[in-house]
Amino acid sequence: MNAQKPKSASFIKPTSEKIKELEQKNQEALQGGGKARIEKQHEKGKLTARERIDLLLDAGSFEEIGKFVTHRSSDFGLDKQKILGDGVITGYGTIEGRLVYVFSQDFTVFGGSLSETHAEKIVKIMDMAMKNGAPVIGLNDSGGARIQEGVVSLGGYADIFYRNVRSSGVVPQISAIMGPCAGGAVYSPALTDFIFMVEKTSYMFVTGPNVVKTVTQEEVTSEELGGAKTHAMKSGVTHFTSQNEAVCINDIRKLLSYLPSNCEEEPPEIPYELHDETREVLDSILPDNPNHPYEMREVIHGITDENSFMEVQKDYAESIVVGFGRLAGQSIGIVANQPMSFAGVLDTKSSGKAGRFVRFCDAFNIPLLVLVDVPGFLPGTDQEWGGIISQGAKLLYAFSEATVPRITVITRKAYGGAYDVMNSKHIGADMNFAWPTAEIAVMGAQGASEIIFRKEIQEAKDPYGKHQEKIDEYAEKFAHPYHAASRGFVDEVILPRNTRIKLINSFAMLANKVDSIPRKKHGNIPL
Repeated sequence: MNAQKPKSASFIKPTSEKIKELEQKNQEALQGGGKARIEKQHEKGKLTARERIDLLLDAGSFEEIGKFVTHRSSDFGLDKQKILGDGVITGYGTIEGRLVYVFSQDFTVFGGSLSETHAEKIVKIMDMAMKNGAPVIGLNDSGGARIQEGVVSLGGYADIFYRNVRSSGVVPQISAIMGPCAGGAVYSPALTDFIFMVEKTSYMFVTGPNVVKTVTQEEVTSEELGGAKTHAMKSGVTHFTSQNEAVCINDIRKLLSYLPSNCEEEPPEIPYELHDETREVLDSILPDNPNHPYEMREVIHGITDENSFMEVQKDYAESIVVGFGRLAGQSIGIVANQPMSFAGVLDTKSSGKAGRFVRFCDAFNIPLLVLVDVPGFLPGTDQEWGGIISQGAKLLYAFSEATVPRITVITRKAYGGAYDVMNSKHIGADMNFAWPTAEIAVMGAQGASEIIFRKEIQEAKDPYGKHQEKIDEYAEKFAHPYHAASRGFVDEVILPRNTRIKLINSFAMLANKVDSIPRKKHGNIPL
């Protein structure tokens, strides 16, 4: 019997047509919501989702995942509106040669609203990032949950939140707010490690201006309620603000240069050759009058590698400065009191700001340098009723829990309980240096003498003269670092000019430090 030849089927396309079909679909996916919506995006001063990815990643490194995904909904006419990618571009690429995962919401497609499949795409790359130990970067530009999908879109948010929490402390998570981010959508960025916002084009809030007006009768604009400056200065929600999207994306790339890819790696180092590391400028920064302020950032710049300091939350809780820097090419985290703002006191906001930063550095093996000039905790009913006790305990907890190399330099005041909290030897600091200008005591000489010698001063023929005499007496005994050094609480009193080389050598000595916290599920930080 002769074998019968199969009949040609009309629905089977030649290879050339299949290739053409794929090319057309690729082109369709690249168009997002179409030319008109892309132009509208540009008119607002915003980039498209793909343009953002192109700026963020090394040229030619992006590999897209889920390009042809579409939603599964048919209600409210959605079955007639299917766009490839479903409003979010997901995939992986490199930044300075290092692997990162990224998702970029596309506002030109359904306003970037989150659907079930949109969420699934984000969840997929978050899971991949966890498995492969690489950072996740989210470029958020979304109108929120896709209302037409109801509970499945809400479930999609929860799936993302769950991954945010599971990924926390395992891989760095960075969120950039490139447009609106409202309602439940704000909680994913809030669960990540760092938030970037763009001035005048991005905003975040749980309830928008219309709802606020209805409920509280307050009239407020989106910018006033949840713009970049509001969250940078008032709420502290955002860690960085940028004047435009290109600057924002460049800042993300810069931040990643200080961070390891995951909790099992060490932070990246830049090659550095030691030269004369003396910095004589440090000898003249502190004023002669111990009550006069000075700029702690000058101290930081004098210690760290040139132009290496990247400050975090610069405009929030300004009495403390936190950020990343490099010391002989090594990435370090810096926490420093700021005498230019309320004399560098610890208050509710600064304690929380510093505590969270310390915990991030500890989670990702970034050594900590702490510069201390602190007169104490800020007094007053506002602070006490605002929870200064529990807020201050956050910073105390964070330092006490940290197992990374930790070095403290006391430049001037270290008074009261704030001395203990600011990474003192007693809560696990590995090395503790003091400048000769350091004053380590329960309180300042004036206040202490008023308490200790009250009766003597009151009974004196010249109370003012007696008070000055007792101030000098107390200062001679305690307003210096040598008493603490005699007890071993300070390892060495050093000349300011030698601070940099002392720190370089000390961090090198601590490079192989091994420490661990007691075995437990987790601690109960005073949230």
